[in-house]
Amino acid sequence: MTRPSLNDLSAFAAVAQHRSFRKAADVLGVSRSSLSHAIIGLEEKLGVRLLNRTTRSVSPTQAGADLLERLNPVLRDLDDALDTLSEVRGRPSGILRINANKSGARILLRKVVPRFLTNCPDVELDLVSEGELVDIVGQGFDAGVRLLEAVPQDMVAVRLGGETRFIAVAAPAYLRDHGRPRTPQDLLAHVCIRQRLPSGKRYRWEFSKQGTEVALDVPGALTLDDNDLLAEAAAAGHGIAYLPEHFAQPFLGDGQLCAVLEDWCPLIDGLALYYPRNRHMPSPLRAFIDTLKAMKLGT
Repeated sequence: MTRPSLNDLSAFAAVAQHRSFRKAADVLGVSRSSLSHAIIGLEEKLGVRLLNRTTRSVSPTQAGADLLERLNPVLRDLDDALDTLSEVRGRPSGILRINANKSGARILLRKVVPRFLTNCPDVELDLVSEGELVDIVGQGFDAGVRLLEAVPQDMVAVRLGGETRFIAVAAPAYLRDHGRPRTPQDLLAHVCIRQRLPSGKRYRWEFSKQGTEVALDVPGALTLDDNDLLAEAAAAGHGIAYLPEHFAQPFLGDGQLCAVLEDWCPLIDGLALYYPRNRHMPSPLRAFIDTLKAMKLGT
């Protein structure tokens, strides 16, 4: 049997982890066709099929899953060894992959990324913005950004900024025509703009006041999956929306939106950057966290 190259094994691991030739090709910086040829060549060298492929999905065979389980620790050890060399050089280098929701990606791009890339010119930052929570280890990310309450308990979390809150908002004209809700239950008699989560489920609006918590599946004919669109739809008078306050702030500032049920919308823990607890921290990630803390964004 011809021994496969490290590039071929890394290519297989990327495809198997992402379960997608497109995503793996984007991460590796190669074309999908060249990646496909590499996997076919690897399977021919090993004499066994590693991946099941259909027009819609990619998944490891049992042999592929067994190989991936043995291969991942080896590739991580190799990454750690190479990262140690960059530490000896005194300057971080390599690729830093961060998975973030849209809010987190926006904050990083505006406040952190410019300084980080200036201070670390040898680092390539791959910032992936997704709404859906992913397994950052399984998907090959160094870190993720989500609301602190959504960070898995086995991860180390670094706060990214201060507290935040979700608020209910509506256009002044809508409130003139339909009245202002006084309690969360009043929303059941209003026109609401619902939100669909990346999982496909509709988001239940959550309110809290003096220890009383209410979660509602509100009525409404319009459902959206983006906070910017929710704010715009509410400002256009399509109903009451419920979203993170900073998405509504521009519309609140110029009077296009009014907040309702504010006493039912308390502050909650904001965003956090998180990473695996029991793994060697790559020097690019350490430098990124140091940048956060130097800018007084990470605590």
